[in-house]
Amino acid sequence: MSNDFQSGSRSGYRAKRKKTNLILNSLIVIVLALIFFVAYTIFLSGDDKASQNEDQTKTAANEASEKEDKNTEDKTAVKESEKNTDSEEGTDEESEEASSPEQEDDSQAVITEGDGSSNVLRTIENPAWKPVGTVQTGEHAPVYDSSSVDWQEMLTAISYATGLEESNMTVYWLGRDKTSGNGTFSTVASKDKSQKYNVYLEWVDGQGWKPTKVEELTAIQ
Repeated sequence: MSNDFQSGSRSGYRAKRKKTNLILNSLIVIVLALIFFVAYTIFLSGDDKASQNEDQTKTAANEASEKEDKNTEDKTAVKESEKNTDSEEGTDEESEEASSPEQEDDSQAVITEGDGSSNVLRTIENPAWKPVGTVQTGEHAPVYDSSSVDWQEMLTAISYATGLEESNMTVYWLGRDKTSGNGTFSTVASKDKSQKYNVYLEWVDGQGWKPTKVEELTAIQ
């Protein structure tokens, strides 16, 4: 009976030990599985974050590059616009200088100061003055009629020589210059009488009236 008890005890101990080992092995497998799962999750999450950070870095770099390119294009456009504006202004100034006879004339004008014995302040003679043009044809004879074409062309020549606008000009005298064969003599002033002149003109066939001399006056006599 003693042998049966000992045999039963051993058999129960082995079964219990086997059961315990099975439980321990199962727990080890579970723990290993959890470790692998956690490691895989961490690794995958790290890759996603790294990929996301890399994408964000690339996106930021692209946006910065695009912004810099846009700024560069804007600056270039502004410079081109300023350059074109400067070029247009220069062209306008050159055009104004080319179309203004007074600037060219002044550089060649011969100015003689008055001697104080008359109302002539100074005399201006300019070889650069040119005929103002005419619409008249055929043989010419001066016509001192304010409604005539000849009179209007004389006023144009007077305005050209003095710089007075015709709308700001009062004509005190316009008639034949007794000191020349086909010349004209006139006395004019601005509306406010701050500018007063004697103007001498001569006729050039086919080209119109040409100023020959301008006397700046201190007063109109």
